[in-house]
Amino acid sequence: MPAGVHEAPEHGRTPSCDKDRRNAAGALPENLSAPVLIFYVMRLYPEWLHVISWVYLVLCSVIALWIVSDFLQGQRQKMWIMYGVWPVTAMYFGPLAAWLYLRTRSVSLATSPKPDRETKQRMKEMEPTREQVSVAVFHCGAGCTLGDIIGETGLFVIGGSVATFVGGSDFATKLVVDFVLAYVLGVVFQYFTIVPMRGLSPGQGIIAAMRADTISIAAFEIGMFAWMAFTRFVLFPEPARIYPNVPVYWFMMQIAMIIGWATSYPANAWLIRKGWKEKMPMYPSIESKQKHELPRAA
Repeated sequence: MPAGVHEAPEHGRTPSCDKDRRNAAGALPENLSAPVLIFYVMRLYPEWLHVISWVYLVLCSVIALWIVSDFLQGQRQKMWIMYGVWPVTAMYFGPLAAWLYLRTRSVSLATSPKPDRETKQRMKEMEPTREQVSVAVFHCGAGCTLGDIIGETGLFVIGGSVATFVGGSDFATKLVVDFVLAYVLGVVFQYFTIVPMRGLSPGQGIIAAMRADTISIAAFEIGMFAWMAFTRFVLFPEPARIYPNVPVYWFMMQIAMIIGWATSYPANAWLIRKGWKEKMPMYPSIESKQKHELPRAA
């Protein structure tokens, strides 16, 4: 072998390939600086995955910024909480979030015509459309997404014993922290949706929001956590584990959020039919509903 040229380490092995450079769990080499750690971890998965991760992260960010720009240009929402829901949803749902935002925009603005009392009651008794169920999931999904971002980032930055306080496991700790933050923020998003629509007092609003979103959030997190476990223990086990300082990690989290949306969808359809969640958007007339709606929810 020519001088200065070194044999590339095998996939999933440390640069030196020496067992004494790994701990008993097969972790990464110790005392690596942040740039070296990122470079090392990036070698453990295909370059195309790194590229796709960056592309989708940037695409979702651009769509979220476009939605915010649309708000700033005068597209005022009926419900102010949607100023947060739509951009957060775009951060994982990307193009589909943009499509649903455009489909509902004309009937979701503060200046959009409102149905009369009789029409509103009739539409409440009708089956929810798929777009109404989708928007219902977006409310709890926004809280879950923010909770997971805060939890994952916070535990990674803090590290130490704080990151393993649940049974000494960093993964179990992440699940607990993510769920608690997701639940609190999800209920907050639902509170500021359901209170103005029903004219509830603060106490009544908290109870109604918890009743509306507890099942929804649990269903969302079940889907998310299942994918997170699959990513952690199957796709990227030690020593090929990925961390929040690489794009692939957040791409995997975006997939987890999309799966969470899918697992929460049936629960939200049931909650709307039961009357625990409100239908959004509410169309100004039956004809308008039939014009804008997607096919009926299953």
